Amino acid sequence: MAATPISVSSRYIPEGVRHFYWLTAIATLSSPTRAELNAGTDLTPQVGGFGNWGVQGNPVSTGDLASTFTPTIPGLTTADGTTLDMYADKTSADARTLMPRDTAGFMVVFPEGDIAGRKCDVFPVKVQSAEKTASLGGNPAMINFTYTTTAQPAENVTVPS
Repeated sequence: MAATPISVSSRYIPEGVRHFYWLTAIATLSSPTRAELNAGTDLTPQVGGFGNWGVQGNPVSTGDLASTFTPTIPGLTTADGTTLDMYADKTSADARTLMPRDTAGFMVVFPEGDIAGRKCDVFPVKVQSAEKTASLGGNPAMINFTYTTTAQPAENVTVPS
């Protein structure tokens, strides 16, 4: 008898599916309402790249003299790599007006889209920087937004209808 295989996933690419919403208020992090989501700003059409919007754990070594093997236990967690690369506007009318440095808010990440019943992650954040970047060769000017995560994100939150 073999182990039961995991079900086959319906694979996808993030383009055309993943969404990022910027919200200024959420009453309960683990259950944003449809009204709160609708009051936010859908950043998706201006996102040209994104970092690792996830929670990572840092293992702690717990070695002892009884063995040469060093076991680990779960340690502190963090949300590292919370960045968005957004297109700059030549008249400065872009995401910098919505999210200037030191602005606090909530980034809601919908990996599989804003579809009721699917999952999203809610990050309480503060804009750490909004760096203007550009390069030669026909590449678009960008703004690299870096965020600090100010509290434990709510993961795998059910998207409300």
